[in-house]
Amino acid sequence: MAIDTIIPEMGQEGTWIGRCYIPQKLAFRGVPGPHVIWVHQSNVYDLSYYFKATGELINTPSYKDFLKAEDPNITEVGSLQDVLENSLHHKKDTTKPFLLSPNDTQAVKACGVTFIKSLLERVIEEKAKGEPKLAVQLRDEITSTIGASLNNVKPGSPNAIRLKDELQKRGIWSQYLEVGIGKDAEVFTKSQPFSSIGFGAEIGIHRDSSWNNPEPEVVLAVSNKGEIMGATLGNDVNLRDYEGRSALLLGEAKDQNGSCAIGPLFRMFDETFILEDVKTSKVSLTIEGADGFLLNDASDMGQISRSPEELVKQVISEHHQYPDGIVLFCGTMFAPTLDRGEKGLGFTHKLQDKVTIASPMLGELINWVNFADKIPKWEFGINAFVNFALKRLSDQK
Repeated sequence: MAIDTIIPEMGQEGTWIGRCYIPQKLAFRGVPGPHVIWVHQSNVYDLSYYFKATGELINTPSYKDFLKAEDPNITEVGSLQDVLENSLHHKKDTTKPFLLSPNDTQAVKACGVTFIKSLLERVIEEKAKGEPKLAVQLRDEITSTIGASLNNVKPGSPNAIRLKDELQKRGIWSQYLEVGIGKDAEVFTKSQPFSSIGFGAEIGIHRDSSWNNPEPEVVLAVSNKGEIMGATLGNDVNLRDYEGRSALLLGEAKDQNGSCAIGPLFRMFDETFILEDVKTSKVSLTIEGADGFLLNDASDMGQISRSPEELVKQVISEHHQYPDGIVLFCGTMFAPTLDRGEKGLGFTHKLQDKVTIASPMLGELINWVNFADKIPKWEFGINAFVNFALKRLSDQK
């Protein structure tokens, strides 16, 4: 694995913020745990003197004033190369620093059905009732029936309303079409604060699921004022059979131990990276199976049906506030249909699949697939973070 491509130019350019587990011997005030880090000139620096959480940093408008490598309060943790290598789950040494997901106190939200291709797949899932064998015959029928009608339709527009009326008259309306072209986007909670996994970790799928897939997405870092401050990559792991059986199973389909991967780091907006770069980004996906299976695909943010700003406004508004800010999955156009094994059953994960999600300006998020009950349990939550923060304060005295 080429470590030097995980972060573009190894952090020589851009503003890179994240979190790192730092052991006692290197930790701020000797308290091991999750520390806020800054990557600068291929080195990793601990920002704990100024920030307890990335949720705090992102909600500090002047945070860039604190990013000074010569500041004696900012200590060097190690080289980016060493930290990245130690973040791979099969090489991890917990006596050395390793990356965590860059988000912490923020709410983890997601918008779905934001691309026409994935919209059609959600309709197919629903009609197939979670049975992959039925999906193949439905795919051609549904795509030919409504696929062309959905092209170039702006959600919530008069044209979209007319199309909705027409499709309802033809008896082919769906809850997924409602959020795909209606005025209100699908917004759901992907996981809880501190539960996301980061670069190099194992992602979890439920062992009862026989039809599941990764969803490669751009993830926005958003302040509590609704301002998009930067972005990273994410894997919105999904159990298609669960959601296909009933939309009320969305919580189980989306939120299992290790089912939310975010990373490797937040790339914050600056003179080298702006919102327009997010809007035109290409997100690639590579799945490499231990059985020799290989899948390459991509998602183009330029084809999203609602802009990042529109999605954020549907989440943070006068109707709903998030005091710690949010990270927001923007959705994907990726919907895997390539058969893996028996013809007509389409794609599903197998254990030890290596999943690489990449974008030229955001780097690479790499994870491996395992059962959700076989990967490390989520044990560091809000209470643990409060205790961690208090320990750092007590050790200051």
